[in-house]
Amino acid sequence: MSSKNAPVVVGYDGSQASTAALRWATAEAVREHAPLHIVEIFELEIVSRPSPGKVVPLAALRTARERGLEALADGIRLQHPRLDVQTSLLEGSPAASLIEETAQARIVVLGSRGLGGFSGAVLGSVAVQVSAHAHSPVVIVPADTQPTLHTTPTVVLGLDGSKVSARATDFAFEQAEEIGARLVVVHAWHSPFSTYENGKGELVFDEAKVQKAAEVLVAEALAGSLADHPDTEVDVRLIPGRPARAVLQAAEGADLLVVGSRGRGGFTGLLLGSTSQHVLHHAPCPVAIIR
Repeated sequence: MSSKNAPVVVGYDGSQASTAALRWATAEAVREHAPLHIVEIFELEIVSRPSPGKVVPLAALRTARERGLEALADGIRLQHPRLDVQTSLLEGSPAASLIEETAQARIVVLGSRGLGGFSGAVLGSVAVQVSAHAHSPVVIVPADTQPTLHTTPTVVLGLDGSKVSARATDFAFEQAEEIGARLVVVHAWHSPFSTYENGKGELVFDEAKVQKAAEVLVAEALAGSLADHPDTEVDVRLIPGRPARAVLQAAEGADLLVVGSRGRGGFTGLLLGSTSQHVLHHAPCPVAIIR
């Protein structure tokens, strides 16, 4: 995160998913006593075919969008008088503009799919591109996100022992502490298991050794965070099987799912690993992608 004064940035386009993202971002800004920055992208499309009807001047269209954004901000200020709410109407590519915003953001929040997406797509291209290239944590909020009914909030962390996973662990503990949530830590593996000891991958076929190696990996990965957050309730789950499936099952009914952008064993050229991509497309709750 950039600094204590860095804003919570939310991409907004009027879609159902971006409205859900705005609710999540507002709550996060209030919790962290951080400014809320609502960003809408004004993308000009050139149409070669003739269009019947009245042509609205570009300046008038931009003014209308700016007024709409300010009205939206005024509604939030009315509900949260102490919250610093800023708005920006930017021109250009939505993904590129939002990626640029992540350089100064504490966190960037996006809806899973905006108005420009294909109706059959679960996740929009903007959300994927921003998650893959962001300079800050990115939270993707599904359109149908509803408040959970349980009394104790739940944050789920997918952990694999990688450097990115370490950053995801820090973020997950911080979020759990902020909202008073219990933290469910999920570590899953394929059999045979690769230990990656001494910088080299060694395949282990013995199930008892696999289990022991997983226990050691998780204990080492969590040691520092457990010391820093002694009051956080932590539930560790070691699950043989596909990591994406294990994490998604644990996330049913959760308030937030946290994963690293790319874990161990992935191709170095990929900015998003297969597990994080699968999770993004199928998560039942908001997902935080940490790079």
